[in-house]
Amino acid sequence: MPQLQEDANVRMREDVKRALSKPVEERSWVMVIDIEKCIGCHACTISCIAENVSPPGVTYRKVFDIETGEYPDVKRLFMPTNCMHCDNPPCAKAANAIVPGAIEKRPDGIVVLNYKKFRGKKVFEAATIACPYTAFYYDDGSFYTQNTPKLESYETRPSFEYGKKWIRKKGKDEPPIETGRKCHFCLHRLNAGMVPACVTTCTGRAMYFGDLNDPQSLVAELLKNKPSYRVNENLGTKPRVYYLHGTYTEKELKEGCAACHE
Repeated sequence: MPQLQEDANVRMREDVKRALSKPVEERSWVMVIDIEKCIGCHACTISCIAENVSPPGVTYRKVFDIETGEYPDVKRLFMPTNCMHCDNPPCAKAANAIVPGAIEKRPDGIVVLNYKKFRGKKVFEAATIACPYTAFYYDDGSFYTQNTPKLESYETRPSFEYGKKWIRKKGKDEPPIETGRKCHFCLHRLNAGMVPACVTTCTGRAMYFGDLNDPQSLVAELLKNKPSYRVNENLGTKPRVYYLHGTYTEKELKEGCAACHE
């Protein structure tokens, strides 16, 4: 398994580098998650928190532990979830109606936030209510070690979201404090030729990332050869996160998704 995971990681890095050689409007970033392989270890959640220096209450991705069916025909599945980077994002319409430019849809498919505009509870709540995926979290300025003599360096080191250097400072009302936050497909890593942090740390080899416009990419191959499901696709959001469901039926997936997204 470790060798298989390394082979997939190497291939995905090559896919990313090949995508970066094209104009941004010719890329189409997608995430593919094989829920039969997810073991519920939460390594993706922890790596995301570490990568983005996320404070208490802010985690761009979660892994839900779900049971479906009735005894004795019961199944258990793990559902990793994050922002779906919809091609028709209802959050953008809601937020931009309050503060124009708060949320932007990039040509490559990534939905990004403008931390200087996506500030305060009003615009955050508008986006949160409109989003059918529980993607948004609010940075209220708290720290894990705030009641200790000294804030630990892992909380005060810079993060590099959206191509900028951000430092959270205690008592300072500066972005990303007092802003809404969410997954951005590790855009800063992509621009450096790396895959998202959650994908590289997946111990079950359940997560994949790449350019869907590239027929040679691993994600394109997986989606061509295996059945997939997109959460709440019936709402017309056109999400960019695909779930490979294997032996799970669409009914079981809908029951599982309802536990997280209703």
